[in-house]
Amino acid sequence: MPHRLEKLVQDASGACEELRTFTRGKTYEDLLNDRGLQLILERLFEVLGEALYRLRNLDEDAFQQITDGHRIIGTRNLLAHGYDIVDHEILWAAIQSSIEPLELDLERILHR
Repeated sequence: MPHRLEKLVQDASGACEELRTFTRGKTYEDLLNDRGLQLILERLFEVLGEALYRLRNLDEDAFQQITDGHRIIGTRNLLAHGYDIVDHEILWAAIQSSIEPLELDLERILHR
């Protein structure tokens, strides 16, 4: 089944929303002490990166509007293939600084 731009943007936006939901009221120390939370965040970053990877393959112009899109895909690849070297500090920092701008980028793409 071919991927539709709207579906991929919605998948990425949904992952962003869930990342915010699962980390709301949490600290980095909470993340370090909660293996379940670590696994949830890792999986959501995998979904986010895969959605952006597919978006890039479908519509390069739309993908170019995403700040740090290549880094997000790279993070997904690291999580999928380098499971034993995951740096949760990097994931935490990305959630704190990059999710909101990413959501704005995705919203612009959806309404262009």
